[in-house]
Amino acid sequence: MQLFASPSKYHGNEGRGVAVAPLNVAAILRRPMSLVVQKYGGTSVGSLDRIRIVAERVADTYREGHQVIVVVSAMAGETDRLLSMGWELSDGPAEREMDVLVSSGEQVSAALLAIQLNELGVPARSLLGHQARILTDNVHRKARIRTIDGTGLRSSLETGNVLVVAGFQGTDAYGNITTLGRGGSDTSAVAIAAAVKADVCEICTDVDGVYTTDPGVCPNARKIKCISYEEMLELSSLGAKVLQIRSVELAMKHRMPLHVRSSFSKAEGTIVTDEEHLLEKVIVAGVAADKKTVKLTVRALPDHPGVVASVFEPLAEANISVDMIIQNVSKEEHTDLTFTVSREDADRAERIVKDLVESVDAEGVVRDDAVAKVSIVGVGMRNHAGIAARMFRLLADNDINIEAISTSEIKTSCLIEAEHADRAVAVLHDGFALGKPAG
Repeated sequence: MQLFASPSKYHGNEGRGVAVAPLNVAAILRRPMSLVVQKYGGTSVGSLDRIRIVAERVADTYREGHQVIVVVSAMAGETDRLLSMGWELSDGPAEREMDVLVSSGEQVSAALLAIQLNELGVPARSLLGHQARILTDNVHRKARIRTIDGTGLRSSLETGNVLVVAGFQGTDAYGNITTLGRGGSDTSAVAIAAAVKADVCEICTDVDGVYTTDPGVCPNARKIKCISYEEMLELSSLGAKVLQIRSVELAMKHRMPLHVRSSFSKAEGTIVTDEEHLLEKVIVAGVAADKKTVKLTVRALPDHPGVVASVFEPLAEANISVDMIIQNVSKEEHTDLTFTVSREDADRAERIVKDLVESVDAEGVVRDDAVAKVSIVGVGMRNHAGIAARMFRLLADNDINIEAISTSEIKTSCLIEAEHADRAVAVLHDGFALGKPAG
């Protein structure tokens, strides 16, 4: 097995005091024999007609002289359909078998696209995760990629074929099929691009780029031409649905330029790249809302060393990520401990914490599903004071109460009542002047 590729050859001047030009993906693709990885999501391959459109697009790239690897998701709605069948047969289906079940969706997409490409006169081969030698850990449903045989994939490309790889899947060291979690085809594409040292990884989807916020909430949202890995990482973790968070982590680690663009248009989309390549470092690049967050509160937790660790250690062992954490001031040697988790993990987290309540002599657990997290993100926030205060004032002036706050160098997040989420996004988007100019 070959480990992931080393950092891209296009970034050799970083850290040497040399001005770094903005990355021009279009220029890369105009060069003869670039190696391009393209990923197409579920809506892009959601019907035979759409598969024909994708095949024409891939064929155009191939005929321009590029080597092409295509990564595909399952057809839109197929993963949910397969999951529902598994859950209909069992209240607790084995995760190993669920991975076998849901991975079949990508297999269908890969085979259909390869068939259509061959019909267009473009030699193509479909590959499943094990055939592409994508090795993961053994955590079912949320596996992480360990290695990819980049040399083997490059050798297959040299035969002149377009490779169509089933995304979202791999195998562990024991040969078991594993899946990478929701949106995992993004991660597959970026990991493959890094392994084969591709020139660019195109994430082709049903939107034409990354916007300052959800255009469905703010019609004046503006498409961002270029955004840093860090900003995209924060936006992905905070509810933006364009890219899976682990795909951005991988791109940043291996410095793989991403091009987020429409599957149905040749227009340039949004380039995700190093901060050094940004022409302008805006204070706030975007606003995100996460409506799939749940608040759990452990009531009257004894306030002495080791108790908080005893709450979070079993959550970590269960691979449950915890976001915001608030511990109230101790009163009569007891305190309330509040934290948030994703809705996907909420049931398991609640069960785990309830099992602990008696052993740590706490009062009980209270769950609140009617919350949302709104966030502002921007690399320029590092060097500008008062941005968080302005966010708080904008929310306060619109009678939106803040229940919890978390921050990093480039983002500020507030937990609010879910019913105010869209209004909060609009208030912040307008308040920080992120929309298109009037007229």
